[in-house]
Amino acid sequence: MPKPVRETAVQIYGGEPTWDIAQLFPLQGAWSVSEYMALRPSRVVEYINGQLEIPNVPTPIHQRILLFIYDLLSSFIKANKLGEVLVAPLRMQISENKYREPDIVFMHKDHAERRGEEFWVGADLVVEVVSPGEQDRKRDLIDKRKDYDEAQIPEYWIVDYQEKRITVLTLEGKHYTVHGEFGENDVADSKLLAGFEVKVKEVFDAVK
Repeated sequence: MPKPVRETAVQIYGGEPTWDIAQLFPLQGAWSVSEYMALRPSRVVEYINGQLEIPNVPTPIHQRILLFIYDLLSSFIKANKLGEVLVAPLRMQISENKYREPDIVFMHKDHAERRGEEFWVGADLVVEVVSPGEQDRKRDLIDKRKDYDEAQIPEYWIVDYQEKRITVLTLEGKHYTVHGEFGENDVADSKLLAGFEVKVKEVFDAVK
């Protein structure tokens, strides 16, 4: 069983955490949207129904995969003048009380009015590189799938280095269906962006 934060801090650092500063912030479950928006962290912090979720800091493997896909997608979007693609941290509104920060997010030029400076309202395509660890895998594979479905984001790419697989989900009606599950010998393609393809092996070779 994990040791309490107070006990661990005392043992490691020989002192107490800065409880006075911690007490300036709301308890989990009591955060408002405005309080969440007032935060200006240097890493991803997501907001789910009054609670903050702080994913682990990305590993170099995660970042290499993310940037490889971003470069491919960004080049495709720019060449075809389709809109804008950015990377986290960038807040994206799922609903009134839910904000996520996808690894990569694309918005079509026809929906430019949804690209705010504080946050984007939904997106047209999002990509998540699955992080190691049981909690992070659940967040990317299950929780975010439900959230992006709820937000009616037309396409969700799940890039799973552990399984060496890219899964592309697309909306059919109001819910996601699997457009394709692509292994190392496959070429993953987009239903939304006709002509956008990614060689799966090249994605995972990018970590070397």
